[in-house]
Formats: sequence, C-alpha cells, structure tokens
Amino acid sequence: MTVRDNIAFGLVIAKRPAAEIEREVAAMLKLIQMEDQAGKKPDQLSGGQKQRVAVARALINKPDVLLLDEPLAALDLKLRQKMLIELDMIHDQVGITFLYVTHDQGEAMSLSDRIAVMDAGRIEQIGTPAEIYESPRTSFVAAFIGDTNFLEGEVTALDGEYCSVRIPGFPDVSCFNDKGLQPGNLVYLSVRPEKIQISRDMPLSNKRDVNAIPAKVEDVIYLGSNTKYWVRADNHRVQVMRQHFRFFLDEKPIRWKDDVWIWWSSDDGFMLERFRKDDEKLMSLPPQKVGEQ
Repeated sequence: MTVRDNIAFGLVIAKRPAAEIEREVAAMLKLIQMEDQAGKKPDQLSGGQKQRVAVARALINKPDVLLLDEPLAALDLKLRQKMLIELDMIHDQVGITFLYVTHDQGEAMSLSDRIAVMDAGRIEQIGTPAEIYESPRTSFVAAFIGDTNFLEGEVTALDGEYCSVRIPGFPDVSCFNDKGLQPGNLVYLSVRPEKIQISRDMPLSNKRDVNAIPAKVEDVIYLGSNTKYWVRADNHRVQVMRQHFRFFLDEKPIRWKDDVWIWWSSDDGFMLERFRKDDEKLMSLPPQKVGEQ
C-alpha cells in the first residue's frame, strides 16, 4: 500500500465516511511532513520516513495513549536523534500521552516528562528526568541512568544538613545528608563524572564543602566537546569528565601518569544506603556504568 493507504487503513476498517478519511489523512500527512510522499510505497521510503508513517497510522485513530515500544532501535544514531526531535514535536501537537519503552537512557532523558526505571519487573523510581538523574533513590537507579562513581563508605559524623563519610584511602569527605542517615550507616557515595573537577594544582579553597583528593591519571579520552579521564585515587578508580568551555592550544594538557587533584562540592555527591541487594544489582550491570573499585 502507499503511504496514504497505510495511514488511512484504520479508518477504512472502521468504515468511516470517505470525506472524513480524506480530511484526516491530509492532516496526518501534514503533521509528519510527508505530503509530497503520499503516493510512495514502503520500499521507496527511508527508515525514518517509515517510522513517521507508523506513528501517523496509529494517531489517526485518536487513541488516548500511544504505546511506542523501542520505535527507533533499528535506526542509526543521527537518524535516531532526528526522529526524537520529530516525535517530541508530534507529541506537543497532538497532546496525548506517549508511553515510550526504551533501553536507551538518552532517549528516555531527552523525550520524557516522567520516567519509570524498572528492574526485574519492579518500578524502582518514578520522577522527572532531573529527579531521576540528580536524586536517585536507589543505587540501581544511580548506576543505570548515566555514568557515576560509587565509593563505598560509612557515615562518621553529622554537621547540620551535612555529614562526614569515611572512605578507605580518602580523607573524610563531606556530603549533603538529604536522606537523614546516621553515624554508622554504610553508604554508597555517588558522584557524577561531570561534577568532579581535575587539575595539576591543589584547589585554592579552604571551604569545608570542597572535597579534594590526590590522584594519578590512568586513561585519557579526548572527545572534542569534552575529555574523559580515569584516575586512580588510592585503591579507587574514578571517572572525571572535563567540559571544554574554553580551550587553548598552548595549554599543557593533562596526560597519562600525571599527578593531579580531583575535587567536588559537598552538594554534588549523593548518598545511598548500602544493602546486599544493591550490591547484587550493581554487579549485574555493565562495568562501565559503575565506578570501578
């Protein structure tokens, strides 16, 4: 069938009037920006165009909820990025609920108003993308959404809304105690790579909310917009991401085996109480998603 026939299929089966079918199909063709492709057959379309036709074929029936199950899995990276923007625009125009199932964290974060993170059929957390990323409730959510560094420690003292955490091989670090943990509680301290600063020089700050740790560079990957570093701090392997807000060609870059300092604010780490089930879940995730110990 042609693009037009595919989009009209649901209304034809429902035996709607011809005038209504023509009007609704024209509206859908305009919505997916394929008015000039209406007479083409599927083998004349690109992967992205086929996906748009599939969405239009479903939307023309005016559902209350549209289920999209891994809709972009078969597309290449650039086409997926383009389709994400188009799906978001279509969603804004039609105004119905999209239930979008995906294993791609980038898709989930960029497209969703609310995310449900599931593990073994159970919902671990529901929230906005920012809530899921910045304030995960469990170690599984923290490890599954984005990259993070996990440092095993123990709460040793309270200081107002903050607390001290003892991590083997580190000086005591300060962390915002949003979960009300008490001295003696075992915790994972999770710090996202982009929250950590890196320099050859020790940070010139006497503030108690800056956690500074000496380290040695083990790996460097230049990615254009940013550079990823893996550093060894005592027995802990920590990932750091340095954004290139400004770049000077005459600046001496940080290289493999350099001695450096890494540091982060007390407000940029978050604590998760440690349970055996969390340890088991973390061990089942791909290693690159968990700060290697």
